[in-house]
Amino acid sequence: MPKTRALYRSLPKALLACALASVPQWASAQGGSRGELLYTTHCVTCHTEQIHWRVKKQATDWNSLKAQVRRWQGNASLGWSDDDVREVSRYLNARFYRFTPTGAPLTGLKREPPG
Repeated sequence: MPKTRALYRSLPKALLACALASVPQWASAQGGSRGELLYTTHCVTCHTEQIHWRVKKQATDWNSLKAQVRRWQGNASLGWSDDDVREVSRYLNARFYRFTPTGAPLTGLKREPPG
């Protein structure tokens, strides 16, 4: 009987781990990115497309866009990693802003050869 209880106690943790591990594969299979998945899961309830096109928008360049993503995920207590913030920033940049990314290169971005 104790082994059965231990199994039932560990089952929710195992299911959660499996679900979280499958998120990147699910996003890729659906044609979306991790940034898009995080944004649509946590942000679109309050942040409609109009917020990205308003006159007094807070994101005016790549660094301020990342700062706003970091700020709002903190306000929502989401606990995103730096990679999560970067991926959501990439998604928003591709979808709405088109800023020139600065700093460390991001995976998946196609760069034009110089000249």
